[in-house]
Amino acid sequence: MRKKHLQNQTFDFALVEKWLENYFLDPLTAYYDQTQFQIDLFETDQEWIVEAILSDFEASDIQVYIEEKKLTISAAKHPPYTTHYKRSRSIDFPFYIKEQDISAGFTNGRLEVFISKTKKGSGKNRYITLP
Repeated sequence: MRKKHLQNQTFDFALVEKWLENYFLDPLTAYYDQTQFQIDLFETDQEWIVEAILSDFEASDIQVYIEEKKLTISAAKHPPYTTHYKRSRSIDFPFYIKEQDISAGFTNGRLEVFISKTKKGSGKNRYITLP
């Protein structure tokens, strides 16, 4: 099994690859893409990228929360809008993401969450601030 050590955390790349495959083949993923909002996952040498299509929302409507191995993206429109409109999705990673440096950006209805493979984060459960 291929394992890579990055600043005191071991990533089992075979496990991550299997997790990605299972995520995209899971029928619930397609269901949530249709009923909540679409999420895509990408991997580069330096980071994992979670992309969410939230074209009905503004940056101020969106919350990104990190808890242990879980990333939760929530978006809600509150009054004075005519209806309360809320959407939420969570992704359970096969490793502790709270240990990693995480940043996010929101442009043109597209949220991108960047989870570093090499930089350490606070190690605490936390909200990620959108610029």
